[in-house]
Amino acid sequence: MWSLFAQQDQSALSTHIDQLARTPLSKVIIFVAICSAIRLAIAPWLSKQPAHLRSGLYSVGKITNEALDAIIYAGVFVFLLIRPFCIQAFTIPSPSMVPALLVGDFIIANKAIYRYTDPKVGDIVVFQPPKWACYPNQLDSDGEVNVDFIKRCVGKEGDVVEIRHGTLYRNGVAVPEPFLKENMDPNIDYKLVKYHAAPGVPSTTADSVYWPIKLRNDSVNASDDTATPYRLQDQQQEEYVRNLPPIAVPKGYFLFMGDNRNDSDDGRAWGLVPKDDIIGRSEFIWFPLSRIRITR
Repeated sequence: MWSLFAQQDQSALSTHIDQLARTPLSKVIIFVAICSAIRLAIAPWLSKQPAHLRSGLYSVGKITNEALDAIIYAGVFVFLLIRPFCIQAFTIPSPSMVPALLVGDFIIANKAIYRYTDPKVGDIVVFQPPKWACYPNQLDSDGEVNVDFIKRCVGKEGDVVEIRHGTLYRNGVAVPEPFLKENMDPNIDYKLVKYHAAPGVPSTTADSVYWPIKLRNDSVNASDDTATPYRLQDQQQEEYVRNLPPIAVPKGYFLFMGDNRNDSDDGRAWGLVPKDDIIGRSEFIWFPLSRIRITR
């Protein structure tokens, strides 16, 4: 029973921490403005109080004024400087990165690192996913993405990435992946091909799109999700795509996959991520306390 209460308390704390970390900037600005207005109202009264009357209500006002001062500076420093440009806390909502990251882990992401360098193969990266990779509840009222994904970078610009019989190949060389939860399903292969886009399908060039293709023994499909723009419609398309050669990740794009490869909805299903949608690199887990460690 005590263990159940402890888990509930930790879950509630995790929820509150995540909500605080994701506080919209507009709300932060309003809160700071209100605190500033209260402080400006109190300060003149405090300065006019004679020395012999500086007790009781004056002490309360002084403590309130100093507390508001600290809150204002903290709000400006953390939410207007640190969070947008340096670091930000994120929580892990799914098991796609097990065992490196567990559901409920809180991580600190370095948002400055990719301002002057690109993600490297092996980095654990936080990014905004493509719209077609999201469920309806992951879109806001305007249809825009309001969630972040976290996966490991397995392919950068110029890399030809394939999965053959459960082994990942980069530029034709088999790559050991000791961080995987388990061996990949040998019946599902993967390659990236260049295929002419249908009307309305997101494309990286004017008339073509880079298609992530999962290959099974009996069929070819990009994803089990019928909403993906990469789903192939008939056997003729499948046969054609199956025989296309793998191509390199194009300039300005990256390929991400989860470490829990057999239970991860990732770039094999919904494609590549542009540099502009990358948020930062996961540096370490900071909560729960028993899980504190560097993420690599």
